[in-house]
Amino acid sequence: MADVSTSYMGLHLRNPIIAASSGLTNSIKDIKEFEENGAGAIVLKSIFEEEIRRDLEKDMSNMNMESFIYPETMDYYDNYAEDDSLTNYLRLIREAKQAVSIPIIASINCVSAEKWPYYAETLQDAGADALELNVFVMPSDFSKSSEENEKVYFDIVGEVKKHVKIPISLKISYYSSNLGAFIQKLSKTGIKGLVLFNRFYSPDIDINNFEMLSTNVTSSPSELPISLRWIGIMHNRVECDLAASTGIHDGTAVIKQILAGATVVELASVFYKNGKEVIKDMLNDLTIWMDQKGFKTLDEFRGKLSQDKAQNPAAYERMQFMKYFAGKE
Repeated sequence: MADVSTSYMGLHLRNPIIAASSGLTNSIKDIKEFEENGAGAIVLKSIFEEEIRRDLEKDMSNMNMESFIYPETMDYYDNYAEDDSLTNYLRLIREAKQAVSIPIIASINCVSAEKWPYYAETLQDAGADALELNVFVMPSDFSKSSEENEKVYFDIVGEVKKHVKIPISLKISYYSSNLGAFIQKLSKTGIKGLVLFNRFYSPDIDINNFEMLSTNVTSSPSELPISLRWIGIMHNRVECDLAASTGIHDGTAVIKQILAGATVVELASVFYKNGKEVIKDMLNDLTIWMDQKGFKTLDEFRGKLSQDKAQNPAAYERMQFMKYFAGKE
């Protein structure tokens, strides 16, 4: 039978399917169920930078709110969050490490490199096998240049690396004026993994009640090409592992991402829609396909359909665009 094990950020995984950070990775019960259903690793539900800063700052008057990118979120935590977020998160890591044998990856959703990065060391000390930094920087501040927005990513990585020795991955968005070069530059910072891509809040409008709403909270299979394209373009052009995320809802999508060059895939939405048991179906589809094609390991076909051998990936994309819209074969 095909061997579906792999290495991600130096961690041994029994297979490339990782349960991504979500509300389903926030309890020991769910974490055990993910392991029982075959997950290769688990990214715990993110703790937010705002939570860390709120708990660390005993005297709110000491916080320079002007330097904080989203100060209104502090009001949210003051009004709605009562638990000691840091203590609970450290407890979750420790209990998860005792409950399961697969790698446990802690996650921080962050927007700046100020005040909180030394806390990452406590996640390491609690037993986390790796740390995923989900960087949320929406380029909507008209006073900031693209260079200033992108500098935040490098500042965060630089500060966190001062405090931890465990592998670090960076989960980013595709909001960049020069995405390929940006991803390549990030990969050279010493991180061990890049996750393409994170999922921002999607707004909608209630035209009857004049309210802002959220929409498309979970992904759909139609969103697969976004990460598939960039995994394919960046394969063998980066100095770290690549994890694909968003739009992966079946075994075929897993195979496609690995063919494009992904080391692993991170899934969340499909578990909300179809349950954790879908992992078994995906792995079954993967192994059957590998046996049919004669592949014994994932490395034998990883990146087989990437663009790393093309001198100009943009020209390849242009050709495909022309073939589609011009009706040429």
